[in-house]
Amino acid sequence: MNLMDEMNVNPLNAMQAIKGMLSEDEEIVFMNLLFSSSATIRAGNFGLSRREVEKQLKSSGDDEKFDSFLKRVNQAVSRYFQVIYDEKKDQVIVMMRVSAKAARSTLSKESLAILLFMFYQQEVLQHEYTLFDQLLNALGHETTKANQRLNLNIDQLKKIGALEEYDTNSNEKAYAITAIGANMFSDSFLRRTVEFSQSNQLNKEEVLKFFKRYNLYQEGTDQIE
Repeated sequence: MNLMDEMNVNPLNAMQAIKGMLSEDEEIVFMNLLFSSSATIRAGNFGLSRREVEKQLKSSGDDEKFDSFLKRVNQAVSRYFQVIYDEKKDQVIVMMRVSAKAARSTLSKESLAILLFMFYQQEVLQHEYTLFDQLLNALGHETTKANQRLNLNIDQLKKIGALEEYDTNSNEKAYAITAIGANMFSDSFLRRTVEFSQSNQLNKEEVLKFFKRYNLYQEGTDQIE
């Protein structure tokens, strides 16, 4: 699974919540999405294609039914999971909410720094990709064996599907953040990050102003806290 927020109750309780929201066929599709979103099971190919989801729902080409399914699943299990549709890859993915402590055991602080740097470049400034040399200059220029450390942390992020290699038609290494990576940071985490960088408390509107493309995130969805 992939990283998100804190679970205070057994997540198996979420399975009970979906019974009143989904049909039996839709429950099976959700379970298939859970299974296919596992990094262990699917390696780098997380989730199911929209075509496969629609095939299982028996609703090929029905946008309304597809959107309704995603909305009802997220309403039922939002405390424990988030189902996202990656339009770029045409892929449906389930992300699990985990505590910050659990996130730290999966990702190092260097990995999170790389992801946040790429998030700002690509989600805020709207760059298509981030060059390895840009990461090296920003995060590794004062570190011994910087190239090796960066590559290790990048590999860690690739394994959980947070970023992928980007073909620039040149010899330069480049990476793009995925829908998984873009959805890993919560509202509160981003707000605290901006406040820390500004040494000032900010309200949500000021944070939105800073993260200009922040409308990618749904109200009430919390990820890494």
